[in-house]
Amino acid sequence: MSMTEILDELPRLDDSERQIILRHLVALDAGLEIDETPEMLAAIDAGIRSMETGPGVSLQEARQRLSGWITK
Repeated sequence: MSMTEILDELPRLDDSERQIILRHLVALDAGLEIDETPEMLAAIDAGIRSMETGPGVSLQEARQRLSGWITK
């Protein structure tokens, strides 16, 4: 199965199946480092400020936003 086929299949899985896959990926790449970009750091800072001053968002909304950020 190609990487493209795997990525295409992921949205068809339920939450618990994706969680299992995520745990396996994290275990495989325990030493993986993510390069911080200025945009990433700015988004984190904005999120912290937003949580300190605003009502926040639901977990579902946070997941949707995160999904959009990590697929770019």
